[in-house]
Amino acid sequence: MTEHDLIVIGSGPGGYVAAIRAAQLGLNTACVEREPALGGTCLRVGCIPSKALLESSEHFAAARASLAKHGVKCGNVTLDLPTMLVRKDKIVDGLTGGIAALFKKNKVTRYAGHGRIAGPSRVEVEGEAGKSELRAKHIIIATGSKSAPLKGVEPDGDRIGTSTEALAYDAVPKHLVVIGAGFIGLELGSVWRRLGADVTVLEYLDRILPGVDTEIANEALKLYKRQGLKFQLGCRVTRASVKGKQCTVQYEGGEPITCDRVLLAVGRVPNTDDLGLDIVGIQLDERGRVPVDEHFRTSANNVYAIGDVIRGPMLAHKAEDEGVACVERIVTGYSHVNYDAIPGVVYTEPEIATVGKTEEQLKDAGTKYRKGLFFFRGNGRARALDHVDGKVKVLADAKTDRILGVHIIGPRAGDLVVEAVAAIEFGASSEDLARCCHAHPTLAECVKEAALAVDGRAIHA
Repeated sequence: MTEHDLIVIGSGPGGYVAAIRAAQLGLNTACVEREPALGGTCLRVGCIPSKALLESSEHFAAARASLAKHGVKCGNVTLDLPTMLVRKDKIVDGLTGGIAALFKKNKVTRYAGHGRIAGPSRVEVEGEAGKSELRAKHIIIATGSKSAPLKGVEPDGDRIGTSTEALAYDAVPKHLVVIGAGFIGLELGSVWRRLGADVTVLEYLDRILPGVDTEIANEALKLYKRQGLKFQLGCRVTRASVKGKQCTVQYEGGEPITCDRVLLAVGRVPNTDDLGLDIVGIQLDERGRVPVDEHFRTSANNVYAIGDVIRGPMLAHKAEDEGVACVERIVTGYSHVNYDAIPGVVYTEPEIATVGKTEEQLKDAGTKYRKGLFFFRGNGRARALDHVDGKVKVLADAKTDRILGVHIIGPRAGDLVVEAVAAIEFGASSEDLARCCHAHPTLAECVKEAALAVDGRAIHA
């Protein structure tokens, strides 16, 4: 039986980061992964390939519709989908190979196969070479999540699929129906709309982007509709079926929709199948998550869990921070993750980025606040880029002026929000943000102006 100080089950963003940080801190570390490539869903069939397709499809759409106003005339622009998909795959291969190199550099031992807890301090690995057993004082569960199911909609791996299939369609769908108006559905719906598909988004709620500040989500809905995405909100899908190359989607109160592809994107659920949790007495909560305390400890001695399998937003960077905090707690006795400073980004056009409390959350909590808004249309850099849609919204405590939330819809929002994350992490006020000198002309000036607007003194509004 091979012994280690720490075994991490899962090599997604939380797992591989935890393993590398543990090795840096001197632990003899192993990581168990059942997929051939490292990186988890995020790198292989999630965050990275979807962003590659978003970038490529945005270039295609710009070449067809908007470059001419810059004096760039492209003539007859045609789509080479196979080349686009090959580029996406090369990016994924490069990054997954990079993690393997980082494991080698940091002396993390990688085991190929399905890992499950076999008892206290024991992990069984089942792979192509058979079964083997490992021992370690500490075990971290970092097995991530999988696409959530929907009753009546059974993916067939082809015509009806999840985000995995939607990243690799061999042809642009004539009509794609997306079930779910969250981050994943809107991003992939945007990809295929730009490439020429007719896209209909069906959402059970009466709004898109649940959890995002309502004012920002409503702005996004208007812009998505302008781009040609079609929405049916308050729509309860009851069934999806396939006959030949055609799909039929049925929902309450409306006529069935015929299409040639269906993307099921109603969220994600923790990936906790066959992990041997019952062997060490770990009981899942009502949402199938592994319960942990504030230091990621489960009910089993020296067994921890991080990332999508525990409470909180299912975000790669949240899992990474938890992985670092978990192993630092094991080694040093100290760790901390500020969950009020975890950003979220939707990589559509325009991008949406958010951190901290939404306006609705502040109202529900009875928190008195002040709000500052600034529109990208008033920014010189945004006009030069010809991306003027959207705004920045800063929410600050009415008494202390401490920043409580920042919400952005507009160009490069995912990059701009980092400034707000740092401000919240350090307990900054809107005055602090407003007093920082921002280079001109930059999009970041919009953040400064929104902070000034909290006190009613925006200069360019």
